[in-house]
Amino acid sequence: MQKVKEETMRFMRGKYHLDEVLGKYYENDCLRFRQGKKTIVSIILHEDHYDFQVIFGKAEREKFEEQRSGFPQFIVDIYDKAHTYHDGKWMLIRVDNMEALEAVKKLILIKKKPNRKPFPKENAVYGKCGHRCDLCIHFSGGTISEEFRKELEERLTRVYDNSDWSMRCSGCGTPGCHTELCDQLKCAKEKGYAACVSCKQYPCSKATVGYAELGAKSILADDVTWAILPYVPYQYGN
Repeated sequence: MQKVKEETMRFMRGKYHLDEVLGKYYENDCLRFRQGKKTIVSIILHEDHYDFQVIFGKAEREKFEEQRSGFPQFIVDIYDKAHTYHDGKWMLIRVDNMEALEAVKKLILIKKKPNRKPFPKENAVYGKCGHRCDLCIHFSGGTISEEFRKELEERLTRVYDNSDWSMRCSGCGTPGCHTELCDQLKCAKEKGYAACVSCKQYPCSKATVGYAELGAKSILADDVTWAILPYVPYQYGN
């Protein structure tokens, strides 16, 4: 289930530029991924599983019918048994393993094509952890203006409820680096590696700074862009 949580976070935030709106589904927390007022998918958060609520309109049902042979039987059964209302066919799918998640990801791709644009890499600076130093609020060796750093502080504070972002680092291996404070590199060193990206287990949950899974919190799409994804392996990486 931990893999499911991490991959759900990487997929939904890495593929889609959507606001995350926290609500309730009966007694459980529910994140609705929205573009404007349109909900693309809702994820009901449980400790031991996620419930994905996907609603297919007429055009999406036609696409599914074209692809149904490529879905696992349990997805086909859920689709066939789901009731069709005036606004579409409502499906609720329990996900607690990677096979189920991969099938649901295909459903979401039918619902909406990925809309997150690749981040420019021309001036990218990478740390030993694989993260983008040049997108990090702490990085002092780049071209982040103080005006933009202030905007980053506001975004990071909204996401992490922390107001102190004063620490500065000039990058791995430089005189002003702070790798001695980095839990990721401490882990890599204990395993005999000079960098996280050299480890056979990379990326792992330790390699993600910040959110490694979806939380019960509303987050704006642009805040995900600047406050979460720079610290997620293979999102803004090389």
